[in-house]
Amino acid sequence: MLGGAGQLLILAQGAQSQTRQGNQPQEVNVYSGRHYNTDKRLYKRFTQQTGIKVNLLEGKDDELIQRLRSEGSNAKADVLVLVDAARLYRAQQANLFQPIRSSQLTNAVPANLRDSRGRWYALTRRARPVIVNAALVNPSLIRTYADLARPELKGKLCLRDRANVYNQSLVADQLIQRGQAATTTWLAGLVANVKQPYFSSDTPIARAVGRGECGAAMVNHYYLARLLAADSSAADQAAAAKVTVVWPKPTHVNVSAGGVTRYARNPQQAQKLLEFLVSPSSGEGYAAANNEYPLKGWGNNPILRRFGNFSAALVNIEQMGKRNAEAVQLMGQAGWQ
Repeated sequence: MLGGAGQLLILAQGAQSQTRQGNQPQEVNVYSGRHYNTDKRLYKRFTQQTGIKVNLLEGKDDELIQRLRSEGSNAKADVLVLVDAARLYRAQQANLFQPIRSSQLTNAVPANLRDSRGRWYALTRRARPVIVNAALVNPSLIRTYADLARPELKGKLCLRDRANVYNQSLVADQLIQRGQAATTTWLAGLVANVKQPYFSSDTPIARAVGRGECGAAMVNHYYLARLLAADSSAADQAAAAKVTVVWPKPTHVNVSAGGVTRYARNPQQAQKLLEFLVSPSSGEGYAAANNEYPLKGWGNNPILRRFGNFSAALVNIEQMGKRNAEAVQLMGQAGWQ
């Protein structure tokens, strides 16, 4: 994570990392909003295969965006990895990425999951299903996100506060698919159904649904997967086992994504790293770090297979980021706290 000195963590060194291009050692500096040990193992494998050393600095997405803006042309980052459409759009608007062209990236990353100018490319997919406690809410009542505004759910719906980008991006998704009028009506119905107070994180929402304190909620799928994992507490596993996953048709999907920074000093090495991360074997490993879905297909994660498959909305991630401000405004007008 970002520390007081903000030093890069050198992940991969040794004889193999000393491959030289001219008189300079090959390396790539990564600023990442992700913080998983399996990511570090993948970076080490990249070094073993290419001889390119990976230097990693981890931090919160917004902190990394601000850091790059402050550093300007003195920035050391070659690759910026961020989570969620809203943050990617902020970085894009701040001109923190440079466009690149790569047949490997365009073939591996579906068009709606990458920037139209090649400034960033998705690395994993994150779905936001509805979760239900079947003792309180009949799962068959919910076929789309619009059904969360049904009067039968009054006082049974739990929501995360509007400050979080995950719900902001979901609302932006609905704006694109359904238009402003229908989205405004839907938001009013959600707020009318919500059981107070609003939550500040998806994890306690998932626990609350499992314990019967909420009948239904929306969470990023991996929060529930974490509670079901073998290394979680017995209480969390028991609560999560009582949760039913409902996949709205279509299901809202977001991404974690990476791009080559505007002032990258090692752009070729940066592009090679991105190409490595979206390759089939590496991409599944990158997704598995956080129980996420690979860019295509469903992977081999046994917990995610329990959730079943979903039909992903084909909303363009870049467009979703553009509609973020409008989404936040409508959420506030509806009384979403």
